Amino acid sequence: MLGSVWPASWLTRRRAATLRERAQELLLDCGDGVRLQAFWSPAAWGAGRGVAVLLHGWEGSAEATYVLSLGSLLLDAGFDVVRLNLRDHGATHHLNRDIFHSCRLAEVVGAIGALAQRFAPARLFLAGFSLGGNFMLRVAADAAAPMAIAGVVAVSPVLDPEVTLTALERGPAIYRRSFLTRWGRSLRIKQRAWPGVHNFGATLRLKQLRPMTADLVARYTDFPDLAAYLQGYALTGERLARLRVPACVLLAEDDPIVPVADVARLAPSDRLQVVRTRYGGHCGFSAGLTRPSVADRFVLAQFERYALTAAPAG
Repeated sequence: MLGSVWPASWLTRRRAATLRERAQELLLDCGDGVRLQAFWSPAAWGAGRGVAVLLHGWEGSAEATYVLSLGSLLLDAGFDVVRLNLRDHGATHHLNRDIFHSCRLAEVVGAIGALAQRFAPARLFLAGFSLGGNFMLRVAADAAAPMAIAGVVAVSPVLDPEVTLTALERGPAIYRRSFLTRWGRSLRIKQRAWPGVHNFGATLRLKQLRPMTADLVARYTDFPDLAAYLQGYALTGERLARLRVPACVLLAEDDPIVPVADVARLAPSDRLQVVRTRYGGHCGFSAGLTRPSVADRFVLAQFERYALTAAPAG
């Protein structure tokens, strides 16, 4: 959270000036009429190390400071960088009629597939933060994911959504208020973008994460209840046993909303590596105001390792 306020945010954006200046908007056809927005920043001519695809957390965006910080480091290291927006994140509420929810995996797989086609035969290197890390790990375990993926790194990924929701409810009020404020703003933007289609007035009056989530699950999804929905995007259990590419998870022991103890409930896989640090918070891992974070350098190191071991795209 400190990384998103001045002066840290200003310093990060200044460091990411080249990344943002080179950015070209992409509207990706994800199948079933769904479009997702991304921003592609090409590396310097001749670098050719592959395409890094970065995904923000819930109610973040491609312009989140942690995405810009990692993106600028990867660009400097010779990777093309694609910053992907989830449905209804960033300024994309108008692109798709139905609302975002965390079980919309098929469209993220579709976006990665569209990027694989666009940049073939380049390899794709996936990284995500928090919910974005959760999505990227699910992509890596999905049978429909493209063969071009070299590997994935997830920073502070949501492992068990029920546990994380409870932690948000019982944890620091500043986290809870931040998510409620941003989520409420997003729902109001969606309502304005689709007048006569959506009315979130009753949902917004609930003013609590769990009742609001349960209300939207009942009204906008096919899940029978909140518990089934939360289980629908959990990484615990057998989901990661199906990993198709190397994957690495970075977690901090002082993360207030993703307990590191939950890694014991992940399916064992020869393709999964879990790295735990004493400090780092949730997607923090600060190394100072003017430098890339510990997480940034960790992702770069993993990508370089994947680049050495990945087979050519077929």
